[in-house]
Amino acid sequence: MKYIISVILFFICGITFAQRADNLIGKYHLPNKLDVEIYKVGNKYNGKIIALNGFEGGQTTDINNDDKEKQNTPLLGMVIIKNLEFDNEDKEWINGEMYGPEKGMFFNLKITKMREKEIEVVGSKYFFWHTLVWKKL
Repeated sequence: MKYIISVILFFICGITFAQRADNLIGKYHLPNKLDVEIYKVGNKYNGKIIALNGFEGGQTTDINNDDKEKQNTPLLGMVIIKNLEFDNEDKEWINGEMYGPEKGMFFNLKITKMREKEIEVVGSKYFFWHTLVWKKL
């Protein structure tokens, strides 16, 4: 009987963990005017650009990329968020990476708070970090 109860509790905890982690899935409007859709791949979360909204005065390709061969790559559909993982202990999404097409740079990404209509995001590079709020669409 104890075994059955343990299995049931383990299953319920697993479902709760997955649901809480999956709350991140959705569409967000970023302060730089991009709209991004976050989706799940395995146990991690990625995000792609779904709308440009006049980003950087009309920029539509990856013109700031250091790799000249990628500078003509369209931004629309580009995966710019990779490998976010949910930390069940701290209730945060961590270890992610984000590409910022306005600078052509990669940043470390962590999502620290989820509210009903927005999320709080921390981007960092070396010793510098910046906190932003993304609005849920």
